[in-house]
Amino acid sequence: MSAYGSFPGSRPRRLRTTPAMRRMVAEYRLHPSDLILPAFVREGISEPLPISAMPGVVQHTRDTLRKAAVEAVEAGVAGIMLFGVPADENKDALGTAGTEPDGILQLAIRDVKSEVGDDLVIMSDLCLDEYTDHGHCGVLDADGRVDNDATLERYAEMAQVQADAGVHVVGPSGMMDGQVGVIRDALDETGHEDVSILAYTAKYSSAFYGPFREAVASSLQGDRKTYQQDPANARESLRELALDLEEGADMVMVKPAGPYLDILHRVAEAVDVPVAAYQISGEYAMIEAAAEKGWIERDRAIMETLLGIKRAGADTILTYWATEVAGWLRRER
Repeated sequence: MSAYGSFPGSRPRRLRTTPAMRRMVAEYRLHPSDLILPAFVREGISEPLPISAMPGVVQHTRDTLRKAAVEAVEAGVAGIMLFGVPADENKDALGTAGTEPDGILQLAIRDVKSEVGDDLVIMSDLCLDEYTDHGHCGVLDADGRVDNDATLERYAEMAQVQADAGVHVVGPSGMMDGQVGVIRDALDETGHEDVSILAYTAKYSSAFYGPFREAVASSLQGDRKTYQQDPANARESLRELALDLEEGADMVMVKPAGPYLDILHRVAEAVDVPVAAYQISGEYAMIEAAAEKGWIERDRAIMETLLGIKRAGADTILTYWATEVAGWLRRER
């Protein structure tokens, strides 16, 4: 007996005593249906190409993408976000490969749709950066700056061809002013009222995108600081959020996830639509690299970061570990 009687009177440790107890009182839980798998498909390759900066992630062939989609369905993953990687010779200043009905992304959408139908929510990246020879997310003006309004016209065309291919959700990621409204109008005017928009509402100009540039074989010259958000700003995200909702966004996203959990929490507190967060390539690469060095426990680190994103307010999480983690979660049930 303590000299202070029953001190301490409150013992929170009682609820941490066993794995079963900890599971029972857990406040947040991950489920396979919380997860979305980003996937890259490259034009003109016969074997999947490993991405050196993202161990375990590849640029898919059309056939291996189909298999990855099936595996995601079997694991219980909610969706797949598709990124097309055209051959270098098919890139140009306007990113025309992005709006060709038989462009690599449109073919990939059709492939996945024919393979898994509606069992997986098929999402597509709606942006020009993969298809332009300068690597920017839009059309450049005579001074080499991204022309916002000319880019919106291209986005409207992209929305139509992706919807024609059978996509369920488009994800405009270019951070052009007015993009959600223009895309919503383009979809509605072409009979695609049921196609949803996942708005990249708060997309920051981040150093953590580095490995992604390899993943999409980016031709970027310069940077994207004039259209992606400044990491120093928080209130600006809520302004972007209000605009996206006013323009018709069905879901909203914060990207990156880990370095911007405060922004994610603010957004989640402010809306009544689903909120997504994208655990991006640099976040993935850091954990894989540290685990390979033996500095951290890989699986625990993965789950801890995903739980942190969920706890901050994400309803869904885009992560390159989606299928793997969904498999873990199903085995735990």
